[in-house]
Amino acid sequence: MADSIDESKNVSVTDEELETKSKGELIKLAGQLRDRRNELNQLASERASDRDELNAKTREKVDEAQQHREKRDELNEQVQEHKEKRNELNAEANELFEQVEQQKSDLELNEGKSVEKLESEIEDLEFKQQTEVLGTEEERELIEKIEDKREKLAERKEKLEQTDDVDDIKEEAEEIRSEASRHHQKVTELADEAQKHHNEMIEAYREADEIRDEADEMHEKFVEAQEAADQHHEDFVRVQKRLRELDKKEEAEERQEREQEQEAAREEAEEIYQKFKEGETLDTEDLMKLQKTGLL
Repeated sequence: MADSIDESKNVSVTDEELETKSKGELIKLAGQLRDRRNELNQLASERASDRDELNAKTREKVDEAQQHREKRDELNEQVQEHKEKRNELNAEANELFEQVEQQKSDLELNEGKSVEKLESEIEDLEFKQQTEVLGTEEERELIEKIEDKREKLAERKEKLEQTDDVDDIKEEAEEIRSEASRHHQKVTELADEAQKHHNEMIEAYREADEIRDEADEMHEKFVEAQEAADQHHEDFVRVQKRLRELDKKEEAEERQEREQEQEAAREEAEEIYQKFKEGETLDTEDLMKLQKTGLL
């Protein structure tokens, strides 16, 4: 940033100095005031250019921030759209899953053992029947257990045959839930990108504020230099005015001196002319004085 002007190089003049300084001193002073004024005007011009350049950079940063703001807002709108679609799909999937659970409940599919479990238990009992030596009562009880489990297995399989619609609904629900997950992934991606533009917007505004502060400081420096230049110009004009007054005074004094000399010459010429009329002999110098005044 530019430093303050070197006030030790400034030139000034008081009213007393204007009245007391000689013409030569005033001419020298006028030159000093003019040169310093020109230096300060040049400095002010440079600082104005620097200020304008900083203001232009500020506008660029503000424009950049605005672009990030617009992009962030656009992405946030897309985030909201995907959120709404995700929520709609999740609600739809949840409704279908509830239908699946309701139908399973109606078919009592959630109660009792699975087909695989029943088949495994039957195999274990049959293996026991084939490999172990059992008493008549034990043999009968084992056979009853096997038959009971076979009945339950048959019932279970019969119920499962009625679950085709349930499976279709469950598959549809899972597809919808999968689509909802894709929208959720999009929400995450777009939100991250929106946050990135938000952060870049904040940074651009911060940089714009810093540059604007520099521009304001440079404007103060410009005003400082311009005011100093203006003061030197005013003093230069004052000195020039005083010089013109002195010139007029000198001219008036010279004119008065010439008039006095002419008056004295006329008076002398009239005296010589009077002598001439009285018959006195005139020398060459007297004759020239008469010619000069127009009396001869």
